[in-house]
Amino acid sequence: MAEFLLVAAMLVLLMTGAGLVRLLRGPGDADRMMAGQLLGTGGIAVLLLGSAISEPAIADAALTLALLAAFASVAFVKYGGGFGRQRADGQEGSE
Repeated sequence: MAEFLLVAAMLVLLMTGAGLVRLLRGPGDADRMMAGQLLGTGGIAVLLLGSAISEPAIADAALTLALLAAFASVAFVKYGGGFGRQRADGQEGSE
């Protein structure tokens, strides 16, 4: 079973890396934020798969990473994303 979890963790890590290569080349800030979210999600998956094999305390690190990823998304949308903001003349868009 441990070998299967190790192979699954490696597969998730490779797919995360392949997705990051594509997303980091994206044209906008939203693409870069999505790359950060992908890294966080892949890291959580790898840590949780690794915690099933070795130390159970690794699950705490995965939960902390999940919490930080959620806060980063909220902060991006609220302060840096510019999604849904309205200008003074009533039109949507960045200022």
